[in-house]
Amino acid sequence: MKRFIQSIFLVPFIFAVSCAQDHFHENYNTENVIIIVTDGPRYSETWGNPNYDYIPFQASMKSEGVLFTNFYNHGTTTTIPGHTAITTGNYEPINNGGLEVPQYPSIFQYWRKKYAEKQNRTWIIASKDKLDVLSNCASLGWKDKYMPSSNCGVDGLGVGSGYREDSATLVKSIEVLQMHHPNLVLINFRDPDLSAHQGIWGGYLNGIIQTDKLVYEIWQFVQNDPHYKDKTALFITNDHGRHLNDVQDGFISHGDDCSGCRKISLLAIGPDFKKGKVVNAVHSQIDIPVTVGEIMGFSATNAKGEILSGLLK
Repeated sequence: MKRFIQSIFLVPFIFAVSCAQDHFHENYNTENVIIIVTDGPRYSETWGNPNYDYIPFQASMKSEGVLFTNFYNHGTTTTIPGHTAITTGNYEPINNGGLEVPQYPSIFQYWRKKYAEKQNRTWIIASKDKLDVLSNCASLGWKDKYMPSSNCGVDGLGVGSGYREDSATLVKSIEVLQMHHPNLVLINFRDPDLSAHQGIWGGYLNGIIQTDKLVYEIWQFVQNDPHYKDKTALFITNDHGRHLNDVQDGFISHGDDCSGCRKISLLAIGPDFKKGKVVNAVHSQIDIPVTVGEIMGFSATNAKGEILSGLLK
């Protein structure tokens, strides 16, 4: 009788596992994707610094994945347009104040529609409240549908919200990962962009250093959580860079097409990715959603990018 009772509970468990496996591309081991966007560091202070002085933790992770040394924002080099490219695979001259949603659906919407999953299986967690616009789009058939859960800024998009500390975003990110075990997540940290805009060089560098630590904490969590360990792809990138020293006010601002604003970074680590590889081929932000779709088993049909070459095993 005891064995019979155990088998009753075991059958639905096996069924649930088999259904979960159907959510993913049969050729890949990746079951979860986490995209971390550090807001606004210049390449010259991150991977362009030969000693990696300000990103020692990410530098320690380099051997675990693939570093792209010619990765770019080819659209508008501000926050919301940069994030829109990462999530939809399209460069749009979208309003940077959170006044409009992207035109095209996001990877979160594609994924939810493909697998008919609950909203809390996908999340956008951001220090900047205005990034809540990434959870929706204007496309017919997609608007107000298949949206991810979101936790952005102090209290989401709206009057009286505003930005929050990156440390609070880290706490919320870990809380969401532990409680909901979502399969697809984007996390935004507001620094070093916020510090750079204050015009203090040391504050800008410290913003990079502190964000580097936060990225590493998420990586450590992934490595030690049974749900995520060896089943999770991590994309660590940024939305835009900053002006070169001889352009306008230098590191303080961004938004044009100088190489300081356009050249950004990407380190990708995951069970289906090569290890310890450096890719010099030119890629851009819109390649991320196409690659996520490839390893997660859905088609980002409106995305304009291509699969990141040199990444997959």
